Amino acid sequence: MPDLGPNQSLIDIPGSRRALITPALVLDLDVFEKNLATHAKFCGEAGLRSRPHAKTHKCSEIANRQIAAGAVGVCCATLHEATVMVEAGISGVLITSPIVGAAKVNRLVELNKKADKLKIVADNSTNISDLADTAGRENVLLDVLIDIDIGMHRTGVHAADEIIRLARLVDDSPQLNYRGVQAYSGRVQHIEAYADREHEYGTQLDHLQICLDALANAQLKPSIISGGGTGTHAIDRSRKIFTEHQTGSYIFMDVEYNGVELVSDDASPFATSLFMQCSVVSNNANGFVTIDGGYKCFATDGPKPEVSTDSLPGATYDRFGDEHGKIIISDLSQKPVIGTPITLVTPHCDPTVNLHNYLHCVRGDKLVGIWAVDARGVL
Repeated sequence: MPDLGPNQSLIDIPGSRRALITPALVLDLDVFEKNLATHAKFCGEAGLRSRPHAKTHKCSEIANRQIAAGAVGVCCATLHEATVMVEAGISGVLITSPIVGAAKVNRLVELNKKADKLKIVADNSTNISDLADTAGRENVLLDVLIDIDIGMHRTGVHAADEIIRLARLVDDSPQLNYRGVQAYSGRVQHIEAYADREHEYGTQLDHLQICLDALANAQLKPSIISGGGTGTHAIDRSRKIFTEHQTGSYIFMDVEYNGVELVSDDASPFATSLFMQCSVVSNNANGFVTIDGGYKCFATDGPKPEVSTDSLPGATYDRFGDEHGKIIISDLSQKPVIGTPITLVTPHCDPTVNLHNYLHCVRGDKLVGIWAVDARGVL
């Protein structure tokens, strides 16, 4: 059996969730599976193919389960993530960031030789030329989408005439296969009020439609229009522009997304399935206890984790160093004793998952499995 970490011996033991060696990233499978089913239903009703973003979970086991639920593949943010997914047998990987530089392009072409339906994006003529030259030298065909910048200004091309020029470059190359376009705006995903998000994102989608019409008039109509995210899934459903959706965080949810009004005037269709379980390591101070979850445990690019332990109503988390966190106890509860497990909602799930090797899968109070975060890291 593979090494699944220090909690492997607890699998299938009643009450093992509370006995986990911490800090441990915990996945509630009942909620996770409901989120999967809800998203599959959403895509089916909207006539959308699903290509969820694996940068959220970095776990080939989850990718396989997403495909079993109807996804046509997964998105990956990096060549490293894509390599892990392909080597795990995942079909339909789309790398959503440009692959630039001779070393990475060479690795990409080698990966393409053993991948099924691998796709990449490009937003620059020099990069397109490099991709074509390397693919030609190795006698492979690369599927390429043009990355359209609809307002985030991180990657992609904004002007319709430049988009057409790049699409034609790809289409004219014998080593590149023009498959369509990608248009993703991460900036709007966390606008909390639905009406505000709909207004700003709507302007971006209007620009996307102009670009799509221009491509069609240039005889370059895309067969794939890929984009969207958890924060915009309801808007994307109503606008009916995309052919496939890149939703990622819906499977886990986190403090950031729990603060977003995902649908207008209704509760979120997705619930929190991902938690961090920590333990009280000191309770000598007045008003708070110290746990074994600090900067090295949680992503720090967003809000703080939120305490979800039922016995600690009103308790809050504060950062307390590399290895430690502070749980400030409210007047509504007693101070927990040494060793007490404390459950927290992750602040930003993607980079938090990237800090950990395993997902500890639970049903109720029992650990029922451990999945490796096999695509974590950057290289």
